[in-house]
Amino acid sequence: MSDATLLDEIHVTSLDPREVGSQPTGEPTEPLLKVIIRSEDPKKTVLIGANLDSRIRNELIKLLKEFSDVFAWSHTDIPGIDPTVISHSLGVDPTFKPVSQKRRSFNSERYEAIATEVDKLLKAGFIRNLDYNEWLSNVVLVQKKDGRWRMCVDFTDLNKACPKDSFLLPRIDQLVDATSGHELLSFMDAYSGYNQIRMDESDEAKTAFITDRGVYCYRVMPFGLNNVGATYQRLVNRIFTNEIGRTMEVYVDDMLTKFVTAEEHVPNLRNTFLLLRQYQMRLNPTKCVFGVSSGKFLGFIVHQRGIEANPDKIRAVIDLLPPRRAKDIQKLNGMIVALSRFISKLTDRCLPFFKALKHKGDFCWTSECQAVFDDLKIYLQKPPVLAKPTPGETLLLYLAFSEAAVSSVLIKEEGSI
Repeated sequence: MSDATLLDEIHVTSLDPREVGSQPTGEPTEPLLKVIIRSEDPKKTVLIGANLDSRIRNELIKLLKEFSDVFAWSHTDIPGIDPTVISHSLGVDPTFKPVSQKRRSFNSERYEAIATEVDKLLKAGFIRNLDYNEWLSNVVLVQKKDGRWRMCVDFTDLNKACPKDSFLLPRIDQLVDATSGHELLSFMDAYSGYNQIRMDESDEAKTAFITDRGVYCYRVMPFGLNNVGATYQRLVNRIFTNEIGRTMEVYVDDMLTKFVTAEEHVPNLRNTFLLLRQYQMRLNPTKCVFGVSSGKFLGFIVHQRGIEANPDKIRAVIDLLPPRRAKDIQKLNGMIVALSRFISKLTDRCLPFFKALKHKGDFCWTSECQAVFDDLKIYLQKPPVLAKPTPGETLLLYLAFSEAAVSSVLIKEEGSI
């Protein structure tokens, strides 16, 4: 079958990544193709890289159609993870007295938004009615960028009674380092990932929340509870135990399949899909993109050449106005720390900012602070690209000493000097 025939059969649409309404997890900067993977429903599509070799592209499309069942387009498409694999337990300290929050009032618009969300959750089987309860929380509405409302639950009191889970999440810098240097990447995001895990049956009633229509509790793990991130990380570690560090990197519900060469793309992705199908985990097709050379992962841009700083974070610093109070300097310092890997001699360069925070009483933004601030903006306009070292190659360690700090960097030399 020719490339043209295959593309006509599956209705591929070329897209500029900036035109994608719901930005995929990887936020690729290259052109994309929208592919229909269920012929009976043209709205069920996923995104793939437009620059793929035609043979690999066709193999990838066939694979996505074969495993279209690992995607979910609504909450009703989620079967849920088998509770024998994992469930979320609160571990409430019995010495804590249950708290029943006093019901809050909302305006008619918010009551309507709450009713809509409750109906959706009931239809999906994520919540159930509750007649008797000791713990009771209020709902909280947060407005999205598009003006719609997101319903959350105020689990503040319940969380105080739940001990912290000591299970540690992976180090983001190590995951990002392990991701760079691969020819093709596939970025995946679970559909309402937390909701795919069941609550321990004995703890369901403790998640009770009140609305104007009655009291409900969660049958699945909701957002906002203590330790839900640790529980989800346990799950993905169990599912992908043989793939993590080899063909995959996973941080909670952000998943990435990586391929050193393009030829390995489809076979390794098939292994990932087989595991997703086995454990009944579902992906969000609007947040996934397959077979691209670069993308955003955990706040960094990763590609075969190395790691780049997130341009959004750089733009936020460049567009920032000079601080007018201590909190503004704290915000600036936080933004700088997020870019610390890309700023040489960070402590020396930003020392005036740290000193400004030591002043008690009156706010002090000196001419030295302003000069450093302006210099930092110029520096960030051309941030370095961090390269991944090749095993066995020679690296040079450069050290810089000052009265305030010791800085170091590993350098690899390429070509003649």
